[in-house]
Amino acid sequence: MIAEKFDAIVIGAGMSGNAAAYTMASHGLKVLQFERGEYPGSKNVQGAIMYANMLEKIIPDFRDDAPLERHLVEQRLWVMDDTSHTGMHYRSEDFNEAKPNRYTIIRAQFDKWFSRKVRAAGATVLCETTVTELVRDAKDKVVGVRTDRAGGAIFADVVILAEGVSGLLGTRAGLREMPKPQSVALAVKEMHFLPEDVIEQRFGLKGGEGCVIEAVGTISRGMAGLGFLYTNKESISLGIGCLVSDFGATMQSPYALLDALKDHPSIRPLIAGSEVKEYAAHLIPEGGYKAIPQLFGDGWVVVGDAAQLNNAVHREGSNLAMTSGRIAAEAIVQVKRRNGPMTKQNLVLYKTMLNKSFVVKDLKKYKDMPALLHTNSRNFFTTYPQLMSQAAQNFMRVDGTPKIEKEKATAAAMIKARSRWGLVSDAVRLALAWR
Repeated sequence: MIAEKFDAIVIGAGMSGNAAAYTMASHGLKVLQFERGEYPGSKNVQGAIMYANMLEKIIPDFRDDAPLERHLVEQRLWVMDDTSHTGMHYRSEDFNEAKPNRYTIIRAQFDKWFSRKVRAAGATVLCETTVTELVRDAKDKVVGVRTDRAGGAIFADVVILAEGVSGLLGTRAGLREMPKPQSVALAVKEMHFLPEDVIEQRFGLKGGEGCVIEAVGTISRGMAGLGFLYTNKESISLGIGCLVSDFGATMQSPYALLDALKDHPSIRPLIAGSEVKEYAAHLIPEGGYKAIPQLFGDGWVVVGDAAQLNNAVHREGSNLAMTSGRIAAEAIVQVKRRNGPMTKQNLVLYKTMLNKSFVVKDLKKYKDMPALLHTNSRNFFTTYPQLMSQAAQNFMRVDGTPKIEKEKATAAAMIKARSRWGLVSDAVRLALAWR
């Protein structure tokens, strides 16, 4: 198929794969990148949040031509029951800065743009190509790949696996285990199209401003899950995700969950009159620090979602993916410059550098949080949201009932749902995990 040898082969053209390919090509390495889709982003209709700082470290002037939707000036956090939400929000004019910190993006457009930058940097990108096998030498070192195209093996000094959380290549090769159902979430999402001025009116925005809503509560039907709404220029990304293990245990339908979210009294007015043009589902790593697999070996490294690098507590994924791809590439460049072989002993530099970054430090800080939320999902996603709603109603509804009676009713509801000590225990454990 391709006779020449490459310095590096990158498998996948998502955030982490593009970051790795661009960084290496920019430093003069001969890079070959494979993408199984028709074009980068063709299989990804995800609406997402992109953090500028991480991309600036790779492409400083990305704002000049990147397909950005809205810069975010407001974040809303909702705790929902079936008919209401209790929330908090933060909005600041400071976010209308010359170089905003966060943007909403549409991945299908953004990934295609990023790939053009990769090609311009000098990398070779082959789409509609699936890598079927890692090639090893007599000492079990990865030295190349085979694909579904005609021809033999393609060789490189190192292979970067950026194939996503569900990528089978690494698991088939024995480099990592198949992600467990309790460490992966399935998110479903729709794109609701509305005129730009309508979106701005409904969310109190102007110009390129954007708003994000993230929600937990009874919307996930007792499962560990999160609902989300992102404002784009002329569309709204609306979705919900829950653990795969919970979907399996409850036999809930992801699409039914999304339908119920769309029909919630707090959500329905925000998407009224919209036209739904896209529906998608994708897997998200949720295991946190304890789910990170082996990140490197003889002739290979793994980055992004394939490495379970996702901060579920802070809902951050794209920035961890880009950063891990960049750091892996920088480590490879350093090994290459000192004429070192791409052995496990040399590629440990990638893990060393990653451990010093915010990626691992943040994941390690909250290493116990995913297990706590997953184990006590019924409390955190059903019982407590209902209690919050009832307490708020009792406080706000003035109907001649003495306040002391309302307070007693609220306390009784708490005791009936779960003992006061149980509530305190969960609060303490949550605080300790947050630390």
